Amino acid sequence: MDSISVGQKATRSIKLTAEHVKTYAEMTGDHNPLHFDEDFASKTKFGKLVVQGGLTTGLLHALVAMDMPGPGTVFLSQNWKFTAPVFIGDMITAEAEVLSVHATKPVTQLKVVITRQDGETVLEGEAWCYTFKPESPDGR
Repeated sequence: MDSISVGQKATRSIKLTAEHVKTYAEMTGDHNPLHFDEDFASKTKFGKLVVQGGLTTGLLHALVAMDMPGPGTVFLSQNWKFTAPVFIGDMITAEAEVLSVHATKPVTQLKVVITRQDGETVLEGEAWCYTFKPESPDGR
């Protein structure tokens, strides 16, 4: 996105599967029984298998890097909290809303919320992003 303005919003959704959980565990080493042991998970307040938090927040990484602010964007900081579990098979939707845009730097403040298909909020908070742009051949 070339022009970002306060109030602008973007969303991105994904249905999280057992394969996502398995792949994430292979990549990170997060083999917590809450994600893999149905008997263990059934005896917790969750009652069933939950996905790793990194899969939930990963949707926000994709949203800022690909949708808004867009390609070249990275997080500078994040301040969010998990408010409800995400279960295997859930469809989650991340939404980011621009709260502020720095006047002289490619820095954006975002409000972020992730909800499940039933409308329950599973994550909320804010983040600051920086958008890198390729330099032109003359160094500008």
